Amino acid sequence: MARRTTNTKIRKAAGIELGDDVRVALYMRRSTDEDNQPYSIEMQDTRNRAYCASQPGWRVVKVYSDNASGGSTDRDNLQKMMRDARAGLFDVLLVYRVDRFTRNLRDMVGLLDDLDQAGVVFRSATEPFDTATPMGRMLVQMLGMFAQFERDTIIERVIAGMERAAAKGKWKGGRRPFGYTVDKKTQTLVPHETEQILVRLIFELYTRDRLGSNGIAGVINDRGFRTATGKLWSPQQVLRVLSNRVYLGELTFREITTDNCHPAIVDPTVFAEAQRLMDQRGESMGHRAANASDYVASGKLRCPRCGKSMIGTRATGKTKTYRYYTCWTYQRYGTDACDMPRLNADHLDQALLDATVEFYRTGHSLITQAVDAAQRDHLADHHTRAAELTTVNAELATVATKIDRYLDAFEDGRLDGDDEDVKDRLARLRATRQQLRDRKTELEHLIDQQPTAPDTATLDNLAHHIAEIARTGHINDQKTLIESLVAHVTISGNNTFVPAFRIPQQATAAGHDTGAEHASAGPTPGVRVPTHLVGPKGVEPSLAGT
Repeated sequence: MARRTTNTKIRKAAGIELGDDVRVALYMRRSTDEDNQPYSIEMQDTRNRAYCASQPGWRVVKVYSDNASGGSTDRDNLQKMMRDARAGLFDVLLVYRVDRFTRNLRDMVGLLDDLDQAGVVFRSATEPFDTATPMGRMLVQMLGMFAQFERDTIIERVIAGMERAAAKGKWKGGRRPFGYTVDKKTQTLVPHETEQILVRLIFELYTRDRLGSNGIAGVINDRGFRTATGKLWSPQQVLRVLSNRVYLGELTFREITTDNCHPAIVDPTVFAEAQRLMDQRGESMGHRAANASDYVASGKLRCPRCGKSMIGTRATGKTKTYRYYTCWTYQRYGTDACDMPRLNADHLDQALLDATVEFYRTGHSLITQAVDAAQRDHLADHHTRAAELTTVNAELATVATKIDRYLDAFEDGRLDGDDEDVKDRLARLRATRQQLRDRKTELEHLIDQQPTAPDTATLDNLAHHIAEIARTGHINDQKTLIESLVAHVTISGNNTFVPAFRIPQQATAAGHDTGAEHASAGPTPGVRVPTHLVGPKGVEPSLAGT
């Protein structure tokens, strides 16, 4: 059918009738952010068709509906309807109410202007206006203002409700976090029977086996695990799990963070270790960038010019792929922010492994000197730590007494256990008790664990294991080795890198033997052993081993 272009000029004149044969398009919308609302698609369709039947010469030729928020025009069928309007496929657009069309005044003005230019009249089945007249256009814009006001009010109420729920430790709504289900009666999170096991496995692979996010995604996908939506795991999803504090029993919404809201899935010590590794590797939320899992020195290098992490990057040539350690600032913002040259990752990784083997094979005297210095520091700090431990024990006793008083009052019937203030106070006291317990455990460990020098036989055995892993070990074993025995690697200005080594300590737990796999990241200071960087001027520097 030919487009009715002759009607366009006529409809722009106020007070002119539409004619005897009026093609009508119906538009309905059900908002996803309004629960239990009365405006279902079916109801809107029924009312709109009834209104059309009451108008002489009106016939429905197009029907459009969306299930989306009215705060945006990014709706599939709304956009299709506007394209059809510009194509001249209907004369009138009918909605049940203005707020079914849009709740944003700026969008309302723009959409009405587009419809006017297309020669389409806008009508509401329940509101008295007609955009074929100037008065009607003014009225519809006023109704649009009220629709936006109502939408803004709804948003404020929803946010306020979510803040109250977060403050009380209740789930604020939305998609549940992987590893938990939502108890509909209490609106709290409950560990999922099977998913919580996978969450712990992800943290274990990351902190114990030292796999990267790519490696973990590959492992759990190969084992047949899938996300909550049944899809394959990606490295980004693994990192989201590793950085989500909900697994500690916390809930956060805007500026509100509440502890002990639900049972924790991950031990706080394991979670803290995961955050440390993510920050070192540049995989944390603030430092995430390209960082594959096969970089031995990942997390150990800092840019000598800007102090940011040196992260693993790749460049593809004609015949092979080149691996580099690149400054995070340079990778993100370019040479204007940091002009640190890239380092050849193949050479650096090999040089670091060789330096580690050589140090533990020949550096026995340096190890003895480092342990002697650590023992002096440990003795000097002993009195300070013992005094703090006494204070922590006293605070623990005070907090325990306060908690007991609340519980005694509740058991005697002198206290209402459902009182929100009482619940909040008890929650804070229990959180304080847990913090004090954690600090007590840490202090006791520091006091008891006096640094000791491994004997010659132990060092020889350790050196043999290190050499075997460096020579034939899998990349994950080599990464674990460097994670355990190298504290950090300093890149100096005279084309050298200096690794600082950790000294393994005799394990104190029953059944543990001293060896590379039990190397401790304890208080022993690192010993620096220089290794030279050799590279001609004007080209990328390369590492030539020790």
